[in-house]
Amino acid sequence: MNNIAQLIPKFVLNIPEDLEGGILFISGEHRTMIHLCACGCGNEVALPISPIDWRFTFDGETISISPSVGSWSLSCRSHYFIHENQVHWAEDWSDEQIEGGRRRDRLRKDNYYPKLSPLGASTPSAVSHNGKKPAGWAWLSKLKHWITGRFDKK
Repeated sequence: MNNIAQLIPKFVLNIPEDLEGGILFISGEHRTMIHLCACGCGNEVALPISPIDWRFTFDGETISISPSVGSWSLSCRSHYFIHENQVHWAEDWSDEQIEGGRRRDRLRKDNYYPKLSPLGASTPSAVSHNGKKPAGWAWLSKLKHWITGRFDKK
């Protein structure tokens, strides 16, 4: 397996079925980024875009992603950062560190999304309980419009 040194961003409306190595596909429409693992194992790595998952910055040429990418459920268990398209390898995590990270993720999501309704609905909505859109919704809508209007719609 050959490590991938950089991931080039490609903004798309829909994620293609067959991914190319070294390309980070970004769909604002689907709020996700996906790429082949940087270790070269060939596994797909999907990163949901949200305030409690992954965020990215794009300066017109390069992309940076936060937090790090930890492929803990893959056999390779790759761990890396993506900064200005470059892949920077990070330390391996122990099983205890991985479980602690997963607990923090669950807690963050439990605090961010509304609790389950009595009917079991757990999908967050674009409208809060008071009928207003949550703070920050406007910028996400503007970003989606800008991305889909600016980049190819394949």
